[in-house]
Amino acid sequence: MQRDDLILQTLAPVTHDLGGFKVHRTLPHRDRTMVGPFLFFDQMGPAHLPPGDGVDVRPHPHIGLSTVTWLFEGAFRHRDSLGTDQRITPGAVNLMTAGTGIVHSERSPDDARPAGPSLSGIQTWLALPDGKEDVAPAFQHVAAPDMPVVETPGARATVVMGTLWGATSPVTAWADTIYADILLEAGGAAPIDASTDERAIYLAAGDASLDGLTLEPQRLYVLRPGTRATLRSAAGGRVMLAGGAAFATPRHVWWNFVHSDREAIREARRAWKAGEFATVPGDDAERIDLPEAPKTVSYP
Repeated sequence: MQRDDLILQTLAPVTHDLGGFKVHRTLPHRDRTMVGPFLFFDQMGPAHLPPGDGVDVRPHPHIGLSTVTWLFEGAFRHRDSLGTDQRITPGAVNLMTAGTGIVHSERSPDDARPAGPSLSGIQTWLALPDGKEDVAPAFQHVAAPDMPVVETPGARATVVMGTLWGATSPVTAWADTIYADILLEAGGAAPIDASTDERAIYLAAGDASLDGLTLEPQRLYVLRPGTRATLRSAAGGRVMLAGGAAFATPRHVWWNFVHSDREAIREARRAWKAGEFATVPGDDAERIDLPEAPKTVSYP
């Protein structure tokens, strides 16, 4: 099958060097803001930080979205303005729903710093659908043993959100969503079915091809609607599948704020600058200030 028969768009990342580790961001992109509900897609690392060092994402706000943290390696301590204090490790999911507004921080746990913490994983934002953008903020943690893992010959997938190969994740999905972490063995294969309106695949590690098309790492391949194909790997690979129902109403992104109404974003900017958001218990001594020119924006 030809590339154009499979792939609608190929989105190359913008890579940010954060000192000690890199982040590859493929959404939002100048050529596309969303794939289903997904409007932010970051691969963090892989990296091993120096002894005594750590990741310190200071308290910052969100509105109108859910964040999903999925780690391949390492750990984070999540704290938020609801009073949540939750450690996450590989195989577990942290889902934070911002709704009308939430503030959170993510830091390397204290016990991981002496040896130098490892970091590898995917962070995504999912827009909340029409009618649910302004729900009350909430947090959900699902432990690794409670996440569904399904297998085909030569492949093993964790269903992070939605349903794949007959297994359904317990993680809350505010809109029709598919999100899965597919591990391909050397010589392994896995089907990609036409399960929803918009889907994309992303090679996070190793090698993989889609119906003979070689996938490049850190590229988000947006599939044509209705595409059915087979993933294969020669030496083993890790592929993320992400997508869901297309949104009828566009979403605007400015920094950490997402909404269909630009006025809601302007109000969130004003409120954060004025110090009107709630604080994070136990982590309220510092924060990230409102930027003049944010790195994360929707286009145009």
